[in-house]
Amino acid sequence: MRSVLIAAGVGLILSILITPLAIRLFRRQGMGQEIRDDGPESHLSKKGTPTMGGTVIVGATVVGYLVAHLAFIGNEGWGFSATGLLLLFLMVGMGTVGFLDDYLKIRHRRSLGLNKTAKLVGQLLVGVTFAVLAINFPSNGLTPASTVVSYVRDIEPLALGSIGFVILAYLFIAGFSNAVNLTDGLDGLAAGSSAMVLASYIVISFWQFTHDCATELIDGCYQVRDPLDITLVAAAGMGACLGFLWWNTSPARIFMGDTGSLALGGLVSGLAIVTRTELLLVVLGGLFVAVTLSVVIQVAFFRATRRRVFRMAPLHHHFELAGWTENTVIVRFWLVTGMAVAFGLGLFYADWLSFAGL
Repeated sequence: MRSVLIAAGVGLILSILITPLAIRLFRRQGMGQEIRDDGPESHLSKKGTPTMGGTVIVGATVVGYLVAHLAFIGNEGWGFSATGLLLLFLMVGMGTVGFLDDYLKIRHRRSLGLNKTAKLVGQLLVGVTFAVLAINFPSNGLTPASTVVSYVRDIEPLALGSIGFVILAYLFIAGFSNAVNLTDGLDGLAAGSSAMVLASYIVISFWQFTHDCATELIDGCYQVRDPLDITLVAAAGMGACLGFLWWNTSPARIFMGDTGSLALGGLVSGLAIVTRTELLLVVLGGLFVAVTLSVVIQVAFFRATRRRVFRMAPLHHHFELAGWTENTVIVRFWLVTGMAVAFGLGLFYADWLSFAGL
């Protein structure tokens, strides 16, 4: 438990302390955010706010994880795991794709960075590499990921095979990384929501660690490789998000940019894959799903009828144009995320109770 607190604490402290330095550095280098001309008028005042703050989130997460391990170096059976390192690879890899996107936006002084094909190729390379590696490195008969579709645990009839898993994993990772990216449109919205989802994975993975079939063969135990290391990554990520949120909350002094949103989306999807809770993430990350669906519905309906369902997509901009203040939208969307996380954890615990006969 101490290692979890160290990971979260280091991630939090580093993010709080380093973000102001990043703000000064990015402002000095002219790395300011470009704003959509067709967006809410209230957002035009944010033009020039330093962006690419996601580099701090990614860095603080990695360092928090490493320090948690170094603090207990030499302890028997304690060391880096394939699962933890793969999660960091996924986060850093997706963050790198976002970094290139942010850099091109700044360089060309426009709100569009990488074209759709380049962004897709980047996500494809990172997602497929993660998926292929995740079904290797067996330990005690378990690999970091399973080729079976999961909800709260693997659903055995839905075995996909290696190729099917790699395809589904890529779609899952790309889908959630883009979903967090779409949600990152208001000050602190994506950072706060991601912190809550990451907190839920601290609970889930630590519960799996304390009820691991490798150490406690009881009804309902979990067959997950390296559950404690998964907890450390989730804790470091949550701490980094909260520390960044200190400076990113309205009025934001820095934005995470695609660097942060793609990295966080990659991390939460990776956590779902390695904890065997893929479909449960649809509930835990319900806000991300709703925001993405609003864009899909808007585009599909407009192409079919030349009319719009929402005043503007993604969903949070619809409520802004409906008269809600930015802070009202943010807080209410945080509440929605909190309720989704609570409901998702309830479903996870209900599954455990079903095995306990309660």
